[in-house]
Amino acid sequence: AIVGNAAEHSAAVMLAMKNKIGAAVEIAVGSSLQIALFVAPVLIFISLLFGNTMDIVFTPIELAAIAVAVFIAKSIAQDGRTNWYEGSLLIIVYVILGFAFYLV
Repeated sequence: AIVGNAAEHSAAVMLAMKNKIGAAVEIAVGSSLQIALFVAPVLIFISLLFGNTMDIVFTPIELAAIAVAVFIAKSIAQDGRTNWYEGSLLIIVYVILGFAFYLV
């Protein structure tokens, strides 16, 4: 997913450097939606061909992570402006979720 969307990620970074945060956030959210709505179902159908079926059963911590991610993305994008503090909060939440998934 990262390699396939490298152009989108680089465009988002370049727009953010030019202080066009709205467009950068739209690219990032659109890329996430693309992965969630297209790649995950395709992988499930492909897994049927290999005999080891993949399902969409989420654990409670995964559901909590999804809820937190949606809430934070909504709260960051709601006012249409951002600053370094909101960016650092996003990175801190990312690190916390990473540690939570590593420890659980």
